[in-house]
Amino acid sequence: MQLVINTYGSYLHRDKGCFELKSDGEKTKVSTKKVDSILITTGASISTDAIKLALDNNIEIQFLDQHGRSVGKVWHSKLGSTTYIRRRQLEITETEEGTELVKEWILRKIDNCIEHLNDLGLRRSEEKKDYVNDLVQEIKDLKNKLKRTTGMIDEVRNSLMGYEGNIGRKYFAGLSYLIPERYEFSGRSFRPAEDEFNSLLNYGYGVLYSKVEKACIIAGLDPYVGILHTDDYNKKSFVFDVIEPYRHHIDRIVMKLFSRKKVRKSYFDEIHGGVTLNEEGKKLLIKNLNEYFDKRIRYDGRDIKINDSIQYDLHKIANRLIEK
Repeated sequence: MQLVINTYGSYLHRDKGCFELKSDGEKTKVSTKKVDSILITTGASISTDAIKLALDNNIEIQFLDQHGRSVGKVWHSKLGSTTYIRRRQLEITETEEGTELVKEWILRKIDNCIEHLNDLGLRRSEEKKDYVNDLVQEIKDLKNKLKRTTGMIDEVRNSLMGYEGNIGRKYFAGLSYLIPERYEFSGRSFRPAEDEFNSLLNYGYGVLYSKVEKACIIAGLDPYVGILHTDDYNKKSFVFDVIEPYRHHIDRIVMKLFSRKKVRKSYFDEIHGGVTLNEEGKKLLIKNLNEYFDKRIRYDGRDIKINDSIQYDLHKIANRLIEK
């Protein structure tokens, strides 16, 4: 689970071999075995002993801003893997091997989008089922065009991102059509979110970014050396590349909250140009994120947590790079 400290005045410290959180006059003990990462927003504090306890147990500490974006972290001072993995990351950006790897991630993302839409189409009216079926066919047509795209990444980058963008717009149009009418939205919006759906999605993606970045670091992959996404100052290009197959997890959680009427207008504060998730809204989302990522799935013949499947995937990518 992710231990989220987002209440003003909260204090996390060490009590023997456990964390102890003091918040709103209450004390809560949490075993290190139950914590994957610690997320701290503004107005909270953590002791140095608690930081050491986290590092001793391979638990990442992330500091987040009010939108859920990471602004800093505490992590090991050691690399923890071979630099050969990072050398190979750089090498494949200049070969068609890099293009094929990126295509695999995008195609997995598209398959996950299609599966999500089909799941949402179940138990709907015939009119909505027909809409979903038509939309899925349009996405499959674009997917086939993307599959046929070959060449060096510099030659096909715009085409790949174009197909991915078109598919994304169709997918989110479908999600908007399928949520309760009062929460319909017109596409993705950021900084700020223009509506409640995007506000929840943006915060959830922020948490997902931290999970994927941590998995990259543990696997020995450099979060900043991207293939599809180009270099820029402080840009975690590889995280942007490899996060795509996992976005559907957040989409499913957010859609379920709306479908089950768990979302209230009181969970959002109005700001200039849009809305932002307030403390109560964050509690709702984080609780559901933790429950979702703790669910177990079949993975290579064994039962593991959804959360751990990201780490296993990243290890596979690292091993694939150095085995060639």
